[in-house]
Amino acid sequence: MVKKRRQIAAGEFKTHCLRLLDEVAETGEEIAVTKRGKVVAKLVPAEETDWRSLRGSITYHGDILAPLEDEWDVEK
Repeated sequence: MVKKRRQIAAGEFKTHCLRLLDEVAETGEEIAVTKRGKVVAKLVPAEETDWRSLRGSITYHGDILAPLEDEWDVEK
């Protein structure tokens, strides 16, 4: 059986955004946001993440304040 996804117009989403975010978090139901009848975005519940586990996952060895060695031109 195909699960029917709830659809909501972008203007209505804009008006009720915070309530819809709470609803999706509570129910787990996905909401498709449409513009002129076409789906442009999908609101889904966030995955549980332990953000503390990211601490220390990025390391850089060197001077992060030193100028870059490569020259570049904004016009390129």
